[in-house]
Amino acid sequence: MATFQRHRITPWLLLAPQLAVVAVFFFWPAVQGLYQSLFAQDAFGLGSDFVGLQNFIDVLEDSEFLNSLLITVVFTLAVAVLSLGIALLLAVQADRVIRGARFYRTLLIWPYAVAPAVAAVLWNFMFDPSLGVISHALEWLGIHWDHRVNGHQALLLVIIACVWVQVSYNLVFFLAGLQAIPQSLLEAATIDAAGPWRRFWSVTFPLLSPTAFFLLVTNTTYAFFETFGAIDATTQGGPGGSTRTLIYKIFQDGFVGLDFGHSAAQSVMLMLVVGLLTLIQFRYIERKVHY
Repeated sequence: MATFQRHRITPWLLLAPQLAVVAVFFFWPAVQGLYQSLFAQDAFGLGSDFVGLQNFIDVLEDSEFLNSLLITVVFTLAVAVLSLGIALLLAVQADRVIRGARFYRTLLIWPYAVAPAVAAVLWNFMFDPSLGVISHALEWLGIHWDHRVNGHQALLLVIIACVWVQVSYNLVFFLAGLQAIPQSLLEAATIDAAGPWRRFWSVTFPLLSPTAFFLLVTNTTYAFFETFGAIDATTQGGPGGSTRTLIYKIFQDGFVGLDFGHSAAQSVMLMLVVGLLTLIQFRYIERKVHY
Protein backbone atom coordinates (compact mmCIF):
# COMPACT_ATOMS: atom_id res chain seq x y z
CA MET A 1 0.00 0.00 0.00
CA ALA A 2 2.82 2.38 0.85
CA THR A 3 4.46 1.67 -2.50
CA PHE A 4 1.19 2.40 -4.31
CA GLN A 5 0.77 5.69 -2.48
CA ARG A 6 4.38 6.63 -3.27
CA HIS A 7 3.82 5.97 -6.96
CA ARG A 8 0.70 8.17 -6.91
CA ILE A 9 2.53 11.06 -5.25
CA THR A 10 5.72 10.90 -7.34
CA PRO A 11 4.22 12.31 -10.60
CA TRP A 12 2.77 15.28 -8.71
CA LEU A 13 6.12 15.95 -7.06
CA LEU A 14 7.82 15.95 -10.45
CA LEU A 15 5.17 18.29 -11.85
CA ALA A 16 5.18 20.60 -8.84
CA PRO A 17 7.93 23.02 -10.04
CA GLN A 18 6.23 23.54 -13.41
CA LEU A 19 2.79 23.85 -11.84
CA ALA A 20 4.16 26.42 -9.39
CA VAL A 21 5.63 28.50 -12.22
CA VAL A 22 2.34 28.39 -14.17
CA ALA A 23 0.32 29.28 -11.07
CA VAL A 24 2.55 32.19 -10.06
CA PHE A 25 3.22 33.71 -13.49
CA PHE A 26 -0.03 32.90 -15.33
CA PHE A 27 -3.04 32.05 -13.16
CA TRP A 28 -2.33 34.51 -10.36
CA PRO A 29 -1.82 37.53 -12.70
CA ALA A 30 -4.94 36.48 -14.64
CA VAL A 31 -7.00 36.41 -11.45
CA GLN A 32 -5.53 39.75 -10.37
CA GLY A 33 -6.36 41.29 -13.75
CA LEU A 34 -9.93 40.03 -13.56
CA TYR A 35 -10.25 41.40 -10.02
CA GLN A 36 -8.86 44.84 -10.95
CA SER A 37 -11.17 45.07 -13.97
CA LEU A 38 -14.14 45.26 -11.57
CA PHE A 39 -12.79 48.31 -9.72
CA ALA A 40 -12.10 51.95 -10.49
CA GLN A 41 -8.76 52.91 -8.94
CA ASP A 42 -7.06 56.25 -8.54
CA ALA A 43 -3.72 56.78 -10.28
CA PHE A 44 -1.73 56.45 -7.03
CA GLY A 45 -3.37 53.20 -5.91
CA LEU A 46 -4.62 54.74 -2.67
CA GLY A 47 -8.24 53.74 -3.10
CA SER A 48 -10.66 51.84 -5.32
CA ASP A 49 -14.40 51.62 -5.82
CA PHE A 50 -16.29 48.57 -7.01
CA VAL A 51 -17.94 49.36 -10.37
CA GLY A 52 -18.84 45.86 -11.59
CA LEU A 53 -18.92 45.61 -15.37
CA GLN A 54 -18.80 49.36 -15.96
CA ASN A 55 -15.16 49.23 -17.05
CA PHE A 56 -16.05 46.70 -19.73
CA ILE A 57 -18.99 48.83 -20.90
CA ASP A 58 -16.75 51.91 -21.12
CA VAL A 59 -14.15 49.98 -23.10
CA LEU A 60 -16.69 48.63 -25.59
CA GLU A 61 -18.06 52.15 -26.11
CA ASP A 62 -14.56 53.58 -26.64
CA SER A 63 -13.85 54.23 -30.32
CA GLU A 64 -10.10 54.01 -29.70
CA PHE A 65 -10.48 50.49 -28.33
CA LEU A 66 -12.54 49.40 -31.34
CA ASN A 67 -9.97 50.94 -33.67
CA SER A 68 -7.16 49.11 -31.83
CA LEU A 69 -9.12 45.87 -32.10
CA LEU A 70 -9.45 46.31 -35.87
CA ILE A 71 -5.74 47.12 -36.20
CA THR A 72 -4.89 44.05 -34.12
CA VAL A 73 -6.96 41.77 -36.37
CA VAL A 74 -5.38 43.15 -39.55
CA PHE A 75 -1.90 43.07 -38.05
CA THR A 76 -2.27 39.50 -36.73
CA LEU A 77 -3.61 38.15 -40.02
CA ALA A 78 -0.84 39.85 -42.00
CA VAL A 79 1.96 38.65 -39.73
CA ALA A 80 0.66 35.07 -39.45
CA VAL A 81 -0.15 34.58 -43.14
CA LEU A 82 2.99 36.25 -44.50
CA SER A 83 5.41 34.60 -42.07
CA LEU A 84 3.92 31.16 -42.69
CA GLY A 85 3.74 31.58 -46.46
CA ILE A 86 7.25 32.96 -46.88
CA ALA A 87 8.73 30.37 -44.50
CA LEU A 88 7.05 27.52 -46.36
CA LEU A 89 8.32 28.81 -49.71
CA LEU A 90 11.87 29.20 -48.40
CA ALA A 91 11.77 25.80 -46.70
CA VAL A 92 10.71 24.06 -49.90
CA GLN A 93 13.48 25.77 -51.85
CA ALA A 94 16.11 25.14 -49.15
CA ASP A 95 15.12 21.48 -48.97
CA ARG A 96 15.94 21.10 -52.68
CA VAL A 97 19.45 22.52 -52.37
CA ILE A 98 22.12 19.81 -52.53
CA ARG A 99 25.44 21.66 -52.57
CA GLY A 100 25.98 24.04 -49.65
CA ALA A 101 22.59 23.19 -48.11
CA ARG A 102 23.77 23.61 -44.51
CA PHE A 103 25.25 27.04 -45.28
CA TYR A 104 22.04 28.35 -46.89
CA ARG A 105 19.86 26.98 -44.11
CA THR A 106 22.03 28.63 -41.48
CA LEU A 107 21.73 31.99 -43.25
CA LEU A 108 17.96 31.65 -43.37
CA ILE A 109 17.72 30.80 -39.67
CA TRP A 110 20.01 33.59 -38.40
CA PRO A 111 17.36 36.38 -38.25
CA TYR A 112 15.55 34.55 -35.43
CA ALA A 113 18.56 35.25 -33.19
CA VAL A 114 17.79 38.99 -33.48
CA ALA A 115 15.48 40.39 -30.81
CA PRO A 116 12.18 41.80 -32.20
CA ALA A 117 12.98 45.30 -30.92
CA VAL A 118 16.43 45.23 -32.54
CA ALA A 119 14.95 43.95 -35.80
CA ALA A 120 12.41 46.76 -35.74
CA VAL A 121 15.17 49.34 -35.24
CA LEU A 122 17.08 47.90 -38.21
CA TRP A 123 14.06 48.08 -40.50
CA ASN A 124 13.19 51.52 -39.15
CA PHE A 125 16.66 52.71 -40.15
CA MET A 126 16.40 51.17 -43.64
CA PHE A 127 13.03 52.85 -44.16
CA ASP A 128 14.11 56.18 -42.66
CA PRO A 129 12.88 58.97 -44.99
CA SER A 130 16.21 60.79 -44.83
CA LEU A 131 18.84 58.07 -44.53
CA GLY A 132 17.14 54.79 -45.38
CA VAL A 133 18.31 52.75 -48.37
CA ILE A 134 14.88 51.32 -49.07
CA SER A 135 13.10 54.67 -48.74
CA HIS A 136 15.52 56.20 -51.27
CA ALA A 137 14.90 53.31 -53.66
CA LEU A 138 11.15 53.80 -53.29
CA GLU A 139 11.59 57.54 -53.90
CA TRP A 140 13.45 56.71 -57.13
CA LEU A 141 10.43 54.60 -58.13
CA GLY A 142 8.10 57.52 -57.46
CA ILE A 143 6.82 56.32 -54.07
CA HIS A 144 7.18 58.82 -51.24
CA TRP A 145 7.82 56.98 -47.98
CA ASP A 146 7.47 58.58 -44.58
CA HIS A 147 6.07 56.23 -41.94
CA ARG A 148 6.29 59.00 -39.34
CA VAL A 149 3.25 60.73 -40.84
CA ASN A 150 1.63 57.97 -42.94
CA GLY A 151 -0.28 55.48 -40.80
CA HIS A 152 -0.56 52.77 -43.48
CA GLN A 153 3.18 52.89 -44.12
CA ALA A 154 3.90 52.72 -40.38
CA LEU A 155 1.73 49.63 -40.02
CA LEU A 156 3.43 48.05 -43.05
CA LEU A 157 6.85 48.75 -41.54
CA VAL A 158 5.96 47.02 -38.26
CA ILE A 159 4.50 44.05 -40.16
CA ILE A 160 7.68 43.68 -42.24
CA ALA A 161 9.90 43.78 -39.15
CA CYS A 162 7.82 41.21 -37.26
CA VAL A 163 7.50 38.89 -40.27
CA TRP A 164 11.24 39.03 -40.94
CA VAL A 165 11.98 37.69 -37.45
CA GLN A 166 9.23 35.07 -37.36
CA VAL A 167 9.99 33.59 -40.79
CA SER A 168 13.18 32.00 -39.45
CA TYR A 169 11.30 30.37 -36.56
CA ASN A 170 8.75 28.87 -38.95
CA LEU A 171 11.48 27.82 -41.36
CA VAL A 172 13.08 25.51 -38.78
CA PHE A 173 9.85 23.57 -38.26
CA PHE A 174 8.93 23.41 -41.95
CA LEU A 175 12.41 22.15 -42.85
CA ALA A 176 12.19 19.47 -40.18
CA GLY A 177 8.76 18.46 -41.46
CA LEU A 178 9.93 18.28 -45.08
CA GLN A 179 12.92 16.15 -44.19
CA ALA A 180 10.67 13.73 -42.28
CA ILE A 181 8.52 13.00 -45.36
CA PRO A 182 9.44 9.60 -46.87
CA GLN A 183 10.94 10.01 -50.34
CA SER A 184 9.15 6.85 -51.44
CA LEU A 185 5.81 8.71 -51.33
CA LEU A 186 7.10 11.47 -53.59
CA GLU A 187 8.67 8.93 -55.94
CA ALA A 188 5.37 7.04 -56.13
CA ALA A 189 3.56 10.28 -56.99
CA THR A 190 6.16 10.98 -59.68
CA ILE A 191 5.62 7.52 -61.18
CA ASP A 192 1.88 8.29 -61.27
CA ALA A 193 2.72 11.30 -63.49
CA ALA A 194 2.03 13.90 -60.80
CA GLY A 195 3.81 17.19 -61.49
CA PRO A 196 5.70 19.24 -58.87
CA TRP A 197 2.65 21.37 -58.04
CA ARG A 198 0.38 18.32 -57.73
CA ARG A 199 2.94 16.45 -55.61
CA PHE A 200 3.21 19.39 -53.24
CA TRP A 201 -0.53 19.85 -52.63
CA SER A 202 -1.46 16.16 -52.72
CA VAL A 203 1.47 14.63 -50.81
CA THR A 204 3.79 17.17 -49.20
CA PHE A 205 1.38 19.72 -47.75
CA PRO A 206 -1.05 17.20 -46.17
CA LEU A 207 1.92 15.59 -44.40
CA LEU A 208 3.05 19.06 -43.27
CA SER A 209 -0.41 20.01 -41.97
CA PRO A 210 0.30 19.13 -38.30
CA THR A 211 3.38 21.37 -38.40
CA ALA A 212 1.46 24.11 -40.21
CA PHE A 213 -1.36 23.98 -37.64
CA PHE A 214 1.08 24.20 -34.73
CA LEU A 215 2.79 27.18 -36.34
CA LEU A 216 -0.55 28.87 -37.03
CA VAL A 217 -1.39 28.80 -33.32
CA THR A 218 2.08 29.97 -32.23
CA ASN A 219 2.24 32.72 -34.88
CA THR A 220 -1.16 34.04 -33.83
CA THR A 221 0.00 34.21 -30.22
CA TYR A 222 3.26 35.84 -31.34
CA ALA A 223 1.42 38.55 -33.29
CA PHE A 224 -0.86 39.31 -30.34
CA PHE A 225 1.72 39.49 -27.53
CA GLU A 226 5.36 39.30 -28.63
CA THR A 227 5.30 42.20 -31.10
CA PHE A 228 5.10 44.83 -28.38
CA GLY A 229 8.85 45.48 -28.51
CA ALA A 230 8.82 46.04 -32.27
CA ILE A 231 5.99 48.56 -32.05
CA ASP A 232 7.51 50.40 -29.10
CA ALA A 233 10.92 50.62 -30.78
CA THR A 234 9.60 52.04 -34.05
CA THR A 235 6.28 53.88 -33.93
CA GLN A 236 5.14 53.92 -30.26
CA GLY A 237 1.65 53.19 -31.57
CA GLY A 238 1.60 56.15 -33.96
CA PRO A 239 1.09 58.05 -36.07
CA GLY A 240 -2.43 58.76 -34.89
CA GLY A 241 -2.82 55.33 -33.30
CA SER A 242 -2.41 53.54 -36.64
CA THR A 243 -0.06 50.92 -35.12
CA ARG A 244 -1.58 50.81 -31.65
CA THR A 245 -2.55 47.18 -31.20
CA LEU A 246 -4.48 45.98 -28.17
CA ILE A 247 -1.39 44.92 -26.25
CA TYR A 248 0.19 48.34 -26.80
CA LYS A 249 -3.03 50.20 -25.88
CA ILE A 250 -3.20 48.22 -22.63
CA PHE A 251 0.36 49.32 -21.88
CA GLN A 252 -0.40 52.96 -22.65
CA ASP A 253 -3.59 53.07 -20.61
CA GLY A 254 -2.21 51.14 -17.64
CA PHE A 255 1.46 52.11 -17.33
CA VAL A 256 1.43 55.53 -18.98
CA GLY A 257 -2.10 56.79 -18.29
CA LEU A 258 -2.34 54.94 -14.94
CA ASP A 259 -5.93 53.93 -15.72
CA PHE A 260 -5.70 50.51 -14.09
CA GLY A 261 -9.40 49.63 -14.18
CA HIS A 262 -9.89 50.11 -17.90
CA SER A 263 -6.47 48.64 -18.66
CA ALA A 264 -7.34 45.49 -16.71
CA ALA A 265 -10.70 45.25 -18.47
CA GLN A 266 -8.96 45.45 -21.85
CA SER A 267 -6.46 42.76 -20.83
CA VAL A 268 -9.32 40.44 -19.84
CA MET A 269 -11.03 41.06 -23.17
CA LEU A 270 -7.76 40.43 -25.02
CA MET A 271 -7.41 37.16 -23.13
CA LEU A 272 -10.94 36.19 -24.18
CA VAL A 273 -10.25 37.09 -27.83
CA VAL A 274 -7.09 34.98 -27.92
CA GLY A 275 -8.88 32.11 -26.20
CA LEU A 276 -11.74 32.31 -28.68
CA LEU A 277 -9.39 32.33 -31.67
CA THR A 278 -7.50 29.34 -30.28
CA LEU A 279 -10.78 27.48 -29.72
CA ILE A 280 -11.85 28.18 -33.32
CA GLN A 281 -8.50 26.97 -34.61
CA PHE A 282 -8.70 23.71 -32.67
CA ARG A 283 -12.42 23.25 -33.34
CA TYR A 284 -12.54 23.85 -37.11
CA ILE A 285 -9.06 24.13 -38.63
CA GLU A 286 -7.67 21.07 -36.86
CA ARG A 287 -10.28 18.92 -38.61
CA LYS A 288 -8.34 19.34 -41.85
CA VAL A 289 -5.06 18.29 -40.26
CA HIS A 290 -3.79 14.84 -41.29
CA TYR A 291 -1.98 13.12 -38.41
